[in-house]
This record gives sequence, C-alpha cells and structure tokens, in this order.
Amino acid sequence: MSDGEHSDHGEWSDLLHGFIDGELDPAHTASFETHLATCRECAHEMEEALMVKRLAGREGVKWQAPDAVHARVQAALALEQVMMARAVAATIQTENPWRSFWRFVRQWSFIPSLAALAASLMLVLNMPQQSQTIEDQLLASHVRSMLADHLTDVLTSDQHTVKPWFSGKIDFSPPVVDLAAQGFPLVGGRVDYLNGRVVAALIYHRHGHIINLFIWPGTATTRSSAEKEGYNFAEWYADGLVFWAVSDVSATDLSAFRDDFSRATTP
Repeated sequence: MSDGEHSDHGEWSDLLHGFIDGELDPAHTASFETHLATCRECAHEMEEALMVKRLAGREGVKWQAPDAVHARVQAALALEQVMMARAVAATIQTENPWRSFWRFVRQWSFIPSLAALAASLMLVLNMPQQSQTIEDQLLASHVRSMLADHLTDVLTSDQHTVKPWFSGKIDFSPPVVDLAAQGFPLVGGRVDYLNGRVVAALIYHRHGHIINLFIWPGTATTRSSAEKEGYNFAEWYADGLVFWAVSDVSATDLSAFRDDFSRATTP
C-alpha cells in the first residue's frame, strides 16, 4: 500500500466509529458503506469495535455515575453559562459593543469543550460557596434544567410516584403534592445540586411557565420574596426543610404557589 493509499484509508478509519454510533450524515454513511463492502481491514476493525461495544454494554460492566455527580456536572455547566453571560454584559457596558463582542468571541472560540468543562468543575468544586449567592445558584439550576433538557428525572403528575422515587437518592423525604386544582399542576421531580449538597427539585406548570421548587433540610422562620434578572424567587421554611421556588411567572403567581403548597402540606 502506498503512502497516499494509507493516508486515504486513515480517513476511512476515522469515520468508522461515527458510522457505528450513527453520527454520520447520509452522504458519508452511504460512502462508508460502499467502502466497507470492499475493505477487509475496515470490516475487521468494525467487527472488533462492535464486540467491545457489546461487552461494555453488558450489565455490571459499564459504571453509572451517581445522581449527585450528574447534578454537580450540570450545575457546573449552568454556572459557567451564567458567568459568561455576565462577563459579556459587563464588558459591553464599558466598551464599544461591537469591539467587545468580537474580542469575547476570539477569547472563547478556541477553548476546547473539555477544557471549559474542567474549568467549570474546578469553579464549582473549589470555589468557596459564600462567593456565590443562593439566588445565583438557584437561577443557574433553574435555567440549566430547561436548556439542558433535564427538567425531570421522574416525569409524572402522580405525587404517590414522585415522592417514593426520591427514596435512596437523597437523605430526607420531601413533601410532594399535586396542585392542579389550584392552577399549578405537578410535572415531576429530579435531584439537583445546590449550596454544597444534593437537593430535591419538584417541577410545576403555570400557564405554560415552569416553576422549579428546590427543597433541602434547614431551619429558619422567615419568608421572603425576591426578583433577579427577570426571574422571581419565593423562600419559606417548614418542618425542618428549606423551600425555594424559582420561575419567570409573576411575583403574585409565585406567592400564590407558595401559599397553596404550604396549605397543602400542613397537617
């Protein structure tokens, strides 16, 4: 085989795993299938790759990361997005908008995704928690839950299914109620990562808007409301648990949700 032929074959080898995973576009898929029919080397390599994939897919072979790890990675990515957006906004306020925009693009366009992920993880895992307000963390988790298509881990309006689903995933039992009669139907639940710990998140709808209700153990006696970057927050405490609701619904609707949830979970 000449050097040119070897180089060409290397290109086919590069396409092999994309073909196996179904990631090639129709044109490259058809081209690779034609090549595969006449290339014993690629056929043999594909057979070995498929065998490894089958072995890795067997039960007990592939390691599943705990829910807490997934939650922390998702939180890291969300925090990175929020911080990047704020950096752009701050720069644009002090510089020529077009000049600052293109400078930002040049700075970030060459950073590999793995490096960005690593930086995010270092930021979340090593940065002192007091440098981030709880509202920042709540907002990042709320936005990430919709952008990352990870709104729910358990998708059902049945409160008797959602509540036991949390068992073994978190170290407390959150109250779960369906408030459809009050105009806040339950969508489901998931685990998330906030303020240095794994928390429960319940998801509700309100006129097409999403309400994320975050719950974790804590004690206090205050009730508060806040607004940040177009999102409303409602905080309250009950039975040794902290409740934070976050949404882009009106402050009036979010306060009504808090009152309805409190009444429905009070013995």
